[in-house]
Amino acid sequence: MPKQLPRMDLNLLVSLDVLLAECHVTRAASRLGLSQPALSAQLQQLRAAFGDPLLVQGHKGMTPTSRAEALKVPLRGLLAGFHGLISAGQAFEPLAAQRVFRIAATDALHSTVTTPLVARLAVLAPQCQLAMQRTDLQTLPEQLASGELDLALLTPQATPATLHARRLYDETFLCVMRQGHPAAARPLDLDTFCSLAHVLVSPNGGGFIGAVDAALQTLGRRRRIQISINSFLLVPSLIEGTDLIATVPARLARHWAGLLAVVSVPLEVPGFSVSMAWHPRAHADPAQVWLRETMRQVASA
Repeated sequence: MPKQLPRMDLNLLVSLDVLLAECHVTRAASRLGLSQPALSAQLQQLRAAFGDPLLVQGHKGMTPTSRAEALKVPLRGLLAGFHGLISAGQAFEPLAAQRVFRIAATDALHSTVTTPLVARLAVLAPQCQLAMQRTDLQTLPEQLASGELDLALLTPQATPATLHARRLYDETFLCVMRQGHPAAARPLDLDTFCSLAHVLVSPNGGGFIGAVDAALQTLGRRRRIQISINSFLLVPSLIEGTDLIATVPARLARHWAGLLAVVSVPLEVPGFSVSMAWHPRAHADPAQVWLRETMRQVASA
């Protein structure tokens, strides 16, 4: 007779997975949608079940014990397998489905890729909800593994090797400036481009060197960067009433074409690719398969 497995509430294992990822009861409770006392009580149950403290107080939050470290990988695999077992063979009917899809991306990618998905969802899956979240590369793998996120949009270079990924499109750059800007009346040449005052988008904030500057350096040229910001979505309000210009991803520039003047960049600037990434546990989930295919269609449109 097969040996009977010890009883364990699956929800406790889900909580343990998030606790080991966060090493912080308050943050883990927030991710799980639980109160801190409730998660603390679950941690006590887990400690009793495993006969180990699992997480001990450290200088910065909590530190996993050796036993807890050994549990991380098999626990993640167990939960992924269980998720696949439940979802296998289940059809996804978007018109009737009630589900929250959570996608992480930069504000620029949300603006150009995820936003068009909203219109598609309104028609194809009207009862589904969409949460558009910011990307945190440090926690992204854990968020996808735990189900806190369904999909991430990012470059192939930034995609962790543990995730599945598919390229959505290749991106180039265009210049934007206010309507009526003197430089918008004719094709932009390199001398004019370098002489104008520029806005640079520095994702981490405060930077004054970007891909355009690296391309200019190969030509022995420099541009004049006057403003550094940390979000592409600040660009229109900055340049609408000034003679500042900005070099931005082409899809974003075309999105602003009715508001700003859009012109070609007068030098070769290497572009980049945009991919969607997801965790192996969600690879066969019918709902997420549908989401990824819909995202692919939107990005290709």
